[in-house]
Amino acid sequence: MSKIFYDSLLDLSDVEKHISKVAQTQEEKEELWQIVDELIHHKIVGCILDNLHSDHHEEFLDKFHLNPYDESIIQYLNEKIDSDAGQLIRDQVKVINSLLLS
Repeated sequence: MSKIFYDSLLDLSDVEKHISKVAQTQEEKEELWQIVDELIHHKIVGCILDNLHSDHHEEFLDKFHLNPYDESIIQYLNEKIDSDAGQLIRDQVKVINSLLLS
């Protein structure tokens, strides 16, 4: 996984344990992590876009594509979204965890 601005908000320890249990080879483990990474990315970006006014979508996507690792994107989102962007992301991760582990 490459570094993304929301990485510090992720707690995937339970998913990691589960993948370690079910993956029989390193290749399977890497494939599962790639799927998890893609799922998280799509869910989080979707959640952000759902909560961010459409006037700011292009600006957010430009910032994200230029510097996906820039943690100041959270501050930008907090200025543009009516709720705490970090909490929105943490809540989305909880949903993803429950989907993956059920």
